[in-house]
Amino acid sequence: MLTSLSTTIGAAAAQLPADVVHGPGDGFVFWPFFLLIPLFWFLVIGCFIFFGRRMWRRNHYWAATQGAESVLRERYARGEIDETEYRQRLEVLRTHPTK
Repeated sequence: MLTSLSTTIGAAAAQLPADVVHGPGDGFVFWPFFLLIPLFWFLVIGCFIFFGRRMWRRNHYWAATQGAESVLRERYARGEIDETEYRQRLEVLRTHPTK
């Protein structure tokens, strides 16, 4: 029964015109969509690289600034520098950030 049904369907498909069986353009109708998949992944990877570098720079700057200020706070807490010197150096650190 199954083989006779597949034979009947195969015979019917053989009688159809070629453009009905394969469709218009022989399957090349969706070619722009084939190009969108790699473009999508290039954009995703590019965004990860862009935002990753940006966050790394921001964190690197923050760590460098916090490191200098924390050393200055420790020196003030130990009594190595007085309050006026602490405030002057803190102002210098905040106005001239390290690169």
